[in-house]
Amino acid sequence: MARQAINVGRKAPAFALENQDGEKVALKDLLGRWVVLYFYPKDNTSGCTTEACEFTAGIAEFQEMDAAVIGVSPDSAASHRKFIAKHTLKVELLSDPDHQVMTQYGAWGEKTMYGKKVTGVIRSTVVIAPDGKIAWHWPKVKAAGHAEQAREKLVALRGG
Repeated sequence: MARQAINVGRKAPAFALENQDGEKVALKDLLGRWVVLYFYPKDNTSGCTTEACEFTAGIAEFQEMDAAVIGVSPDSAASHRKFIAKHTLKVELLSDPDHQVMTQYGAWGEKTMYGKKVTGVIRSTVVIAPDGKIAWHWPKVKAAGHAEQAREKLVALRGG
């Protein structure tokens, strides 16, 4: 499956994935709320832990803006549960072991790691508006500081 281009203003690709508790989470069930959907490579790795902990630290501010913060990786629900417990995370984590949703959102594909081209998760984030359309897209992000960047963008998108 070819990596998709994510365009602001277009309808967000539909998804339904299992969360850390084995429950299905579908985009259609999140309509009416803002969604910060971030894609990350692996539970319990340094960058991914930094990003998840920073989103957790600011979760109250996201909730005040009626925004769900959801992380997606190829890891299993069991791995997500351990990751959440170990770091007392307050974000929901979804499993995409087949990379289907990541591919739809441009978060799976070729990237350069340590000077070599590899295929894998591209750390990126999409903000989905309450009407289900893409409001913003970061095709590549650095883990440290990204949660604050996402919060500031959400404030701006909401009009202040």
